[in-house]
Amino acid sequence: MALVISQGMLFFVTEVMMANNTLFSSLKSKFPRAFAKNEAGGRAYQLTPKQALAQMAATGTFGGAYYASAQNQLDTVRTLIDKIDDNQYLARLAVYARERAYMKDMPAALLLALSNRDTELMHRVFNRVVDNGRVLRTMFQMIRSGQFGRNSLSSSLQRAFARWLNEASVGKLLSASIGHDPSLRDVLRLARPKPLDNQRRALFGWLTDKELDKWAPASADDLPETVRKLIAYRAADSVEAQIELLDGDGLSVRWDLLADAALGPAVWKAIARQMGPQALRMNLNTLLRHHVFGKGWRNNEMVDYVANRLSDVDEIRRSRQFPYQYLAAYLNASEEVPHKIKAALHQAAEISCGNVPELPGPVVIGLDTSGSMSMAVTGRRGRGAISTMRCVDVAALFAAAMLRRNPDSVLIPFDTQAYSAQFDPADSILSLSKRLAKFGGGGTDCSIPLYFANTMYRDRRFAGAILVSDNESWVGTGRYGSTGVITEWQAFIKNQMRLGGHDIATPKLVCVDIQPYGTTQAPERGDILNIGGFSDAVFNVVAAFISDDTQRFVAEVESIVL
Repeated sequence: MALVISQGMLFFVTEVMMANNTLFSSLKSKFPRAFAKNEAGGRAYQLTPKQALAQMAATGTFGGAYYASAQNQLDTVRTLIDKIDDNQYLARLAVYARERAYMKDMPAALLLALSNRDTELMHRVFNRVVDNGRVLRTMFQMIRSGQFGRNSLSSSLQRAFARWLNEASVGKLLSASIGHDPSLRDVLRLARPKPLDNQRRALFGWLTDKELDKWAPASADDLPETVRKLIAYRAADSVEAQIELLDGDGLSVRWDLLADAALGPAVWKAIARQMGPQALRMNLNTLLRHHVFGKGWRNNEMVDYVANRLSDVDEIRRSRQFPYQYLAAYLNASEEVPHKIKAALHQAAEISCGNVPELPGPVVIGLDTSGSMSMAVTGRRGRGAISTMRCVDVAALFAAAMLRRNPDSVLIPFDTQAYSAQFDPADSILSLSKRLAKFGGGGTDCSIPLYFANTMYRDRRFAGAILVSDNESWVGTGRYGSTGVITEWQAFIKNQMRLGGHDIATPKLVCVDIQPYGTTQAPERGDILNIGGFSDAVFNVVAAFISDDTQRFVAEVESIVL
């Protein structure tokens, strides 16, 4: 037996005399056999450990998925880490997952794994991965769980935690104090940081609810000014006193720290005016519950204020927000949220489409609307913790945004069949994605969009194809033991060469796996890119690849400078 490496995939070829010309024809190399099974039981290609871990790092939330439990996902991550003997790669992947994919759970898990292998490297990237208190508490929770080998802080991790706690700004520490299980108090008590000065000593004492006499040599006068104003706000016995503290730049802290002590709608309006666009977008229902959007001309002023902040063109372009955030807000908004604010979310989503990159030409966009895509995008995370955003919602929004930015493209919703999707150019991006998400619900055959491109659109030129799915295709197989996707993709390439001649750029196939399970429908190679999960980074990675940027998803990770 000879081990043959073909474009990153491993398969065996038997060396025989007088080989059968049909069985061992050169065509077979274009249809690599799929030896793996995906979580749905269908034929698939196994990703390399680096590819699979990169996929999971871009989306991993350790929530139960349609075909895999949360524990299975965690076990898979640990197994993949064990297979990668490259600490530099783990460090880069942790940074990539946090800085570019904006994940929280996976960067913490990777950093924790790195702490058991290379403490110097862990310290070097710690502050880039743990850039806020939420990630710090997530990492602390993972340590206490014992899932990564120990349930207490090693001396090296204790130093890293202590350094972060001493160097973090007052605002970061106050934000980190929001939330429980674990609380920041738990972290401080186990990390036991030695305060750098009396201000930090007083702050640690206040955050851990220590008696004042135990702060010595620090006193209440050593508390940072922001903390003293927060204490005064919480102790205030009138609406006027609280509003006076909130006016201007008097007390600039996260709204969560102000909420419990707020004395009524007037204070909540003042809190709303301190919120940034992101906080407003994420807390519309909270503002509604506290009568910020009640009836009357005074509250209509607040409706106008919030709507204008959400749809501010300059802010959306400056922050490079994508439509995903606005769809999440729209789906979560109560029916009682004023129509003007919901309309502002539609408008903001349209504006944010301008941040979606243009492609070098039209593409075929396959949108998986099968039953498994009805799973919450964050998976099953326990009672009260399931996102209203489903995988199909995310996929539909991505497809709609790509179509809006690249209008000559073809969009094909599918499960085990293709669906005709008629689009009204006047549709908003959110309305379009909502309509797309209603198709299908059956099994999965990821080759369907490519088959239709090769038949119904065989006389149209395309720069490539994008399949947005959970890649759990279990209906249909391809030639020579390959998947149906790779068989149809080879036909797609052949047809595009027929239309444009052999001097055109090779079409590119991108498989966006919303719920990565470690297998794919097409093996990674020069013209095929697999992306795991979904975040804002996906838009740019897809555009770079189809534009013939030679970077791969793994190469994107390896390009991180430590």
